[in-house]
Amino acid sequence: MAILGSIVKSAIGIKHSLGKKDGNPEEQQRAQLDHLLQKASSTAFGIYYQFDAIGKAADPIKAFQQNLPIFEYETMNARWWQQQQIAPDITWPGKPDFFALSAGTTGDASKRVPVTEDMLESIRAVGLSQAESLARFDLPPELFEKEILMLSSSAQLKRHRNGHLEGEISGISTNNIPTWFSGFYRPGLDIASIDNWDDRVDAIAKAAPDWDIGALAGIPSWVQMMLRRIMDYHQLDTIHDIWPSLQLYATGGVAFGPYRESFEQLTAKPLIYLDTYLASEGFFAYNGRPDTMNMRLATHHGIFYEFIPFDERGFDEMGNMLDDPEVLHIGQVEEGTDYALLVSTPAGTWRYMIGDTVRFTDLERMELRISGRTKYFLNVVGSQLSEDKMNDAIEELSQRIGQPINEYAVSALKDDDGDFYHQWVLALESASNETDLAAQLDEILNAHNKNYAVARQKALKDVRVMALPKDEVYEWLERRKKKGGQVKMPRVMKTEDMEDLLRLQQVA
Repeated sequence: MAILGSIVKSAIGIKHSLGKKDGNPEEQQRAQLDHLLQKASSTAFGIYYQFDAIGKAADPIKAFQQNLPIFEYETMNARWWQQQQIAPDITWPGKPDFFALSAGTTGDASKRVPVTEDMLESIRAVGLSQAESLARFDLPPELFEKEILMLSSSAQLKRHRNGHLEGEISGISTNNIPTWFSGFYRPGLDIASIDNWDDRVDAIAKAAPDWDIGALAGIPSWVQMMLRRIMDYHQLDTIHDIWPSLQLYATGGVAFGPYRESFEQLTAKPLIYLDTYLASEGFFAYNGRPDTMNMRLATHHGIFYEFIPFDERGFDEMGNMLDDPEVLHIGQVEEGTDYALLVSTPAGTWRYMIGDTVRFTDLERMELRISGRTKYFLNVVGSQLSEDKMNDAIEELSQRIGQPINEYAVSALKDDDGDFYHQWVLALESASNETDLAAQLDEILNAHNKNYAVARQKALKDVRVMALPKDEVYEWLERRKKKGGQVKMPRVMKTEDMEDLLRLQQVA
């Protein structure tokens, strides 16, 4: 019997039963805001926006919303975070040791987001809540003695001229893994610090037989590529041939649905899937119970959340935020509505719109799911395609054609007559008729999205599909410095990026 595993499992169960899971979310959130305001009251930002007065107001949340504007990266960085790279006490006490480079899914240059020790503690606290939630799952004690393979971006951080270290948030987190966890963590800091993605995965493949992996974590596209590399290197039929104890996979970064079928082709037995919501700005939600991919919002882990309805109350028809949008706190949200997420964090991130939209599925449990990106909203001709709707359509198309479609992108382009059409690129494992794919995708979207159907009768004149081998898509991402780690394929592409991707077919 796995005695150590039984002890760990029992300890997790006890901690879970004594935890804060049953606290009132609205009260927890008010406490988080109060703590943030007090901690940052003496910073330049806190003095400028009168945090002391806000904290003493009859309704601190209302005063907070009235006194502070909503920030996006460009404004926050230009006015505050650039100063925070060279001077202490700008938006948070002290000077950050780390800045996270965003993955740049929208095609923008990398953004630098401060990561403080308090932020790292918040991330670790949410990770512990995720671990405690495993008490709800029917897991054998032996699993708690197994190793965890976390596929991150490179842990080789770069020293900036201003003195801080920078890299993607997963690489920063890897460098700050708690000592007690290091014995379970794989591939280890030496391999994780290999800068080149292919060299790093090759090193993982070579070392794989030495590990007894019980759980995986990482973005599905890159985890999938890693597993295939291991299987090819060791001539395996499934990944369970080398890691028979593998039972858990913690996904995140993108919707897992489009990857599930191809992922399950790599395994000999079912895995338990856990969804997580970790961004450069913080760890916001985790899977708290079995049999669902919905995530529990981390309401008492140091972060204060606000929500802008992703409809006419907060955004125009093109997906741009209104000048004076309606903004809600946790006690005002409703199930089934998409909200753009604002966060205030112990990294000096204030009323910051990170670009994700979320939808609450169960307010009693504080569960939600990521429904898309504010930038991944295609509405040039009134089609109103959110990422959620696109994912659903791609999953149905995948089922129809009998092969997984892990990656896709779409843009609204103009033809020679100046009419709009939707150009899709689908990453496939085997060749398929592009005209037929376009017709089926158009049919699916017409059937499930009335706004799209109206647009197809008017300004949206055509739907086109280019099918590419997925290896070519990943090679394209690599050439654009977007391979591995936390990097995701943009679902709605800028025109120039789509045109560059379309040139792959011309070269072929």
